[in-house]
Amino acid sequence: MKKKNLFFIMVMVISSMLTMSCSKKEQTLNVYAIIHEEETKALTELFTKKTGIKVSYLRATTGELVNRVITEKDNPMADVLLGGASSYHIQASNAGALEPYVSEVAKDFPSFAKSTDNTWTGFCVLTLGIGVNSKRFEEKFANQKMPQTWEELINPSYKDEIVLTNPVASSTAYLFVQNQLQRLGWDKGWEYLLDLSQLVGQFPDSGSAPPKLIGTGEYAIGIAYVHALAKYKSQGFDIITVAPPDSVGDVDCVSIMKNSKNLDAAKKFVDFILSAEAQELMCSMDFTTPVNPAAKIVEGCIPVEDIKLIDYDREKAASQRTEVLEIWSKNVK
Repeated sequence: MKKKNLFFIMVMVISSMLTMSCSKKEQTLNVYAIIHEEETKALTELFTKKTGIKVSYLRATTGELVNRVITEKDNPMADVLLGGASSYHIQASNAGALEPYVSEVAKDFPSFAKSTDNTWTGFCVLTLGIGVNSKRFEEKFANQKMPQTWEELINPSYKDEIVLTNPVASSTAYLFVQNQLQRLGWDKGWEYLLDLSQLVGQFPDSGSAPPKLIGTGEYAIGIAYVHALAKYKSQGFDIITVAPPDSVGDVDCVSIMKNSKNLDAAKKFVDFILSAEAQELMCSMDFTTPVNPAAKIVEGCIPVEDIKLIDYDREKAASQRTEVLEIWSKNVK
C-alpha cells in the first residue's frame, strides 16, 4: 500500500512538473505596438528566438492604444506598450495604468530617456524634420529655395502642398504641435499652428503617411520624423531631408501595464528592447537613433547631436494634451 502511494505521489509530481514546463513553453506575451508592423514583427520574432516566449501583438495608432491602456488599467488585455513618445506614456502613468520597472540594461542611458517614476524607458531618439520632394517642389515653386526653418513653412504659395498628420491620432503630429508651442510660447505658437493649418492639404492619421506621400510625389512638403524620411530616401524615393533648428527631441518608449498577467515575461521584453542588439536591429530597419550608448548606427541615420534641439518639457506636453487637442479640433477643419 505504501509503495502504491509512493508511486502515485511520484506520478503526480512528475505530471505537475511536465504541466509547469509546458505552461512555461506556451507562455504568451501580449504587446500593444505603436511602432511599425515590420519592426514590431522583427523585434518580437527575435525576442521569441532568444527567450522561447511567444508574443502576440496588436498594431494600431498611438491615440487608440494609449486610450486602451488607460481604459483597461484594472484588467489589461496586453502586458507591454511598445513605442509612442514619452508624453503618451506619462499620460498613461498619470492615469495609474503603468507598472514601475527599472531595467539594469538602462543604467547608462541618458537621463532624458528615463522617467522619474520608473514607468517608462526610451529606446530610440525621435526628432522632427521637413521632407521635400525635389521634383515636385521644382515644378511647383520654380526659383524658390526649399524651406530650411519652421518659419519658412508659412508661405502662402505652399497652400495644399503640405502634408501633416492629425495630432489627435498621431504622436508625431502632437510632438510637432508641442514643438511650436514650446518654441514660440502659447499665443505665438497657436498663431503659427493655425496659419500653417490653412496651408495643409491633408491630415492623415498615421505618422508614416507623410514620407510616403512626399516620396511618391503627391505632395511637395511634409512634416515627419527625420528617421522616417531617411528610411524612405534609402528605398529610392525622391526625398530631401531638412533638419530645422529649434526642433524637438523625444524618445520612443516602452512600458509595462499595471496588473500585467505576464509580469516576468514583460520585464524580459523590456530588457530586450533596451539592449544594443534590439536597438541596432531597429536602427537598421528604421534609421532611428539608438538610446543605448553601446548600439551602433547605420549609414543614413542622423545622430541627435547634429540637430539643434530646444529644451523640451515632456511633463508640460503630457499635462496640456487634452486642452491642446480640444483647441486643435475646434479650430482646424
